[in-house]
Amino acid sequence: MASGQPHPQPRPPSSGRAAEVRRRFAEEVRSEQPDLATLCLLLGAAADGSLDEAGIDAAQMELDRLAGQLPYRPGGPHAWATAAHRVLGERFGFRGTAPDYQRLESSLLHEVLRWRRGLPILLSVVWLEVTRRAGAPVYGVALPGHFVVGFGAAEEQVLADPFDGGRVLTGTDAELLVAGAAGVPLEPGMLEPAGALDVVRRILNNVRAWAAARPERSEVGLWGVDLSLLMPSHPARLRYERARLLVERGEFVDGAEELEEYAGLIDVVDEGAAEKVRGEARAARARLN
Repeated sequence: MASGQPHPQPRPPSSGRAAEVRRRFAEEVRSEQPDLATLCLLLGAAADGSLDEAGIDAAQMELDRLAGQLPYRPGGPHAWATAAHRVLGERFGFRGTAPDYQRLESSLLHEVLRWRRGLPILLSVVWLEVTRRAGAPVYGVALPGHFVVGFGAAEEQVLADPFDGGRVLTGTDAELLVAGAAGVPLEPGMLEPAGALDVVRRILNNVRAWAAARPERSEVGLWGVDLSLLMPSHPARLRYERARLLVERGEFVDGAEELEEYAGLIDVVDEGAAEKVRGEARAARARLN
């Protein structure tokens, strides 16, 4: 679909559907081998009530279809990266642009498959899932400020930038990318493969950052926090973030209760901070009057 067309605003799912999505998401993140595409599509279902089971299945089938367009075993890592660039970037037009950073849809896999536009990490998910299905030795690489994909073992690693249509990167390209995005030098540890949960955690961080800049979209921040809290490991401060969102949304009692629970968690390490949070809880309850 042409990227110039207006993107319809995703509407949130019903409360029953949202609860089912959270249950399945929690089950998947705790499975022995979490499936990246499934987690990303469940994340999309948390944002978009129109994404039902048929839509999730259709997105998985589209990934399968795209994988079928890649040449059979084209060669080593560089050949895989080049093939993906030609098929996904050039033939099908998957790439990113600056305005994509302003759209929630850019963080939702089903929408990225539909519009062929998205954030670097979601376009990387497309590259990962399509080329993996085709048999490529591929993995995500969480560079500071910009997600890319890697092909092959460390000694023969080839990087590609899906945001730039899958352009194959030289060593200098990668250094410039990191310096431009994060203002730091490229270090070998930055090139390590990122696991499925690392990818999903980073997507959720992006969603919450997007919502934080748009107070009128607090419902997005709330489901983003709810899914983040279901991850096997998460910072306790997410509880505070959730409580603040509830208060901002006018859910003063629930917000105050969560603030008090969070204060109890941090009391043993920072009494002063805990008392400050309890003060916020009292202020939230006072807004009921």
